[in-house]
Amino acid sequence: MWLFLSFVLVVANNLSKQSVIAFTIPSRLQSAYYSGARPAFKSRRRISHTQLRAIATEGDVVTIEYSLSLPESNAGTQNDPVGDFLFDTGKVTFVLGMGNYLPGLHENVQGMTVGGSLEGAQIDAGFGPRDEENLIVKIPPENLPDEMKKGIQLGSKLFLQNGAPVTVIEVADDGGITIDANHPLAGKKYLLAASLQEVTKQSISKLSYSDEHEMATFGLGCFWGGELAFMRKLGVVGTKVGYSQGAKENPTYEEVCTGETGHTEAIRIIFDPDIVSYEELCRLAVARLGSSVYLENQVGNDKGTQYRSGFYYHSDSQKKVASSVLAELGPDCKVELKPAAETFWDGELHHQQYLMKGGQSAKKGEDETIRCYG
Repeated sequence: MWLFLSFVLVVANNLSKQSVIAFTIPSRLQSAYYSGARPAFKSRRRISHTQLRAIATEGDVVTIEYSLSLPESNAGTQNDPVGDFLFDTGKVTFVLGMGNYLPGLHENVQGMTVGGSLEGAQIDAGFGPRDEENLIVKIPPENLPDEMKKGIQLGSKLFLQNGAPVTVIEVADDGGITIDANHPLAGKKYLLAASLQEVTKQSISKLSYSDEHEMATFGLGCFWGGELAFMRKLGVVGTKVGYSQGAKENPTYEEVCTGETGHTEAIRIIFDPDIVSYEELCRLAVARLGSSVYLENQVGNDKGTQYRSGFYYHSDSQKKVASSVLAELGPDCKVELKPAAETFWDGELHHQQYLMKGGQSAKKGEDETIRCYG
């Protein structure tokens, strides 16, 4: 198959050139990049209080204090990334089982009691083992733009369509290159220490997620970039992508892409209204859409009813706020305003937190440009 590689040549941390090249690679490259097995782990739990306390289960909003460190088996690799360039460490709050952090972190916290702690849990970085066969790729010189051949050198950083970083590890005499498309955390294992400080049990309804958290749903075209933008927002404790506003039950990505199911690609958000208001989320959504707010059934270059933009409210108060924000855009605004559908159909696992898995930071407050070439 042909895979298009959109890249930015990095020189002294400055972006100097952007182009698109095409080359033939094994069709398994993209899927292999994210096909890591579920992390195996061994842990030693220490419960600091014997009295019965709240137990963390999937879907709860949990607050933990945690850290990652390199095990002794990684001796000599102290310069390797420890993951905190992708997400926050320390004291964090998130929906258990709803992305944003390493899968092994979610698995270890599940079943803990408030006041309990664990140490020595060995987890992998969530990006699977290194794949030397499929993710080390030679690109012939004829597939490289002439103007870029002189600029590419050993160690240059390129980006795949989804923003995933790759590194040039060889430059041939004929101008061809070899890239390493393994994630920088692939094959890495870390030691986890964590304590569970608080659990807020979920009580999902049409209006809210729990006593302290609300839900919001937006359609912003391709859901990858929009999800990452919300993941970076302080006060957002959970995100997932999926399909909303359609008729067919349990649709697949391929079915939604036909435009025949009535669904739009959507982002479901769980947030703390004491930290971030629904109005702030609406304005972030407008900023992500840009001039596409005036396009019907289109965001950027993505066209079709499945890419239509929409603010899907969960309460009368959300409707009032969203209506006010959209009214500021004038009568030509094409963003639809409708009540959120009763059912939000989760997208496939490989679509969840897709750009973070590709190596783009989801840290709170991160302002690095979101790269989405899909």
